[in-house]
Amino acid sequence: MGQPTLVLNQREVWQRIQRIAFQIYEDNSQEKELILAGIANKGFVFARLLQTALEKICPIPVSLYEIHLDKDRPTNYRITPELDLKSLENKVVIIADDVLNSGKTLIYSLRPFLGTELKKIRTVLLVNRDHKRYPVEADFVGITLSTTLQENIRVELDNGKEAVWLE
Repeated sequence: MGQPTLVLNQREVWQRIQRIAFQIYEDNSQEKELILAGIANKGFVFARLLQTALEKICPIPVSLYEIHLDKDRPTNYRITPELDLKSLENKVVIIADDVLNSGKTLIYSLRPFLGTELKKIRTVLLVNRDHKRYPVEADFVGITLSTTLQENIRVELDNGKEAVWLE
């Protein structure tokens, strides 16, 4: 295996996050509240960074939640902090993840919200690999990469060390 290739450096990751934040605000400028739900681990970190960027540019309150999925049994999930799904009626929910590979995680992360009459649901990704096996598309994407199935994308979202690598 060769050396990892830097795809996005820290400045470029933040440019993508800020651009996505503006797109989300533009898409939801008339809303009273946004619900941002990040998929556990890096998807949640990405959602938190998006929340920070949104708070700098728009007056709309953004509530942040974390979706925990069992990767082996994706129908098993929990949301933290605990969320009363009835309170989401007629609201906008945005699901965030760092990388889309097959689409399985993203499609199952929508499941908790499907029993509620939402105004709309959107998806946001930092990196779209476009190897979907599930019929899911992202509404907001930082970067789309054409990769082979053998290549991996490594996303770092540590404070001050944000980067995207192709391995």
